[in-house]
Amino acid sequence: MIGKMRMQFWRDAVKSIQQDKPPHHPVALALHRASKEFKLPAYHLNRIIDARDQDLVAPTHPTVDSVATYAESTSSTMLYLILSMLNLSSSDTLAHAASHIGVASSFATLLRALPFHASQRRMVIPVDLTSKNGVREEEVYRTGGNAEGISDAVFDFATVANDHLLTARQLFKENGGKVPAEAMPVFLSAVPVASFLEHLEKVNFDAFDPELQKRDWKLPWRIWRARSSGSF
Repeated sequence: MIGKMRMQFWRDAVKSIQQDKPPHHPVALALHRASKEFKLPAYHLNRIIDARDQDLVAPTHPTVDSVATYAESTSSTMLYLILSMLNLSSSDTLAHAASHIGVASSFATLLRALPFHASQRRMVIPVDLTSKNGVREEEVYRTGGNAEGISDAVFDFATVANDHLLTARQLFKENGGKVPAEAMPVFLSAVPVASFLEHLEKVNFDAFDPELQKRDWKLPWRIWRARSSGSF
């Protein structure tokens, strides 16, 4: 109920922002300033709210495609907003690449948070993958990474995330793999995704391995290298 009330607050806030009457809330006021300065589409803001609202009702996803749809409506849409702020929203290539990066980022985030969600008796890997690999949710809640089939399900989910990452990179192939310098701030978000997937592979796709919860001290350097090279 509280979550629903919050979503309605933000729906009303977005409407008020479009009417130049933002509520006296620090985030709403900042969003109003940004919307005025960069002409942010209200459609994107409402799309994020609607997806989060739906997630309150049905937090478990039946298929990989349904998770991808949720990711497209949240993480990818945030990247579309950043493209708008950079005055780059008219580029189909950048928007297409951002879509894939957003999905990959959401999948990686869910995998990293799998131990926490399992502790709350929630399964974030879609049902089609858990069923395919014979995963029993109750066993995951009780035994974590020792549950039968869970590492295989994680592998399948991580593979889809990596495929989205590779597709995004492929879109810049004609430019030598280089992202336009003015758009690079959007695509730096792919660097932590790639780093996490690499670490996940090193622990044999055991999402419950404590090593995955440690800070990656190389990440700042990787982000700097990506920014300097123009590729992610």
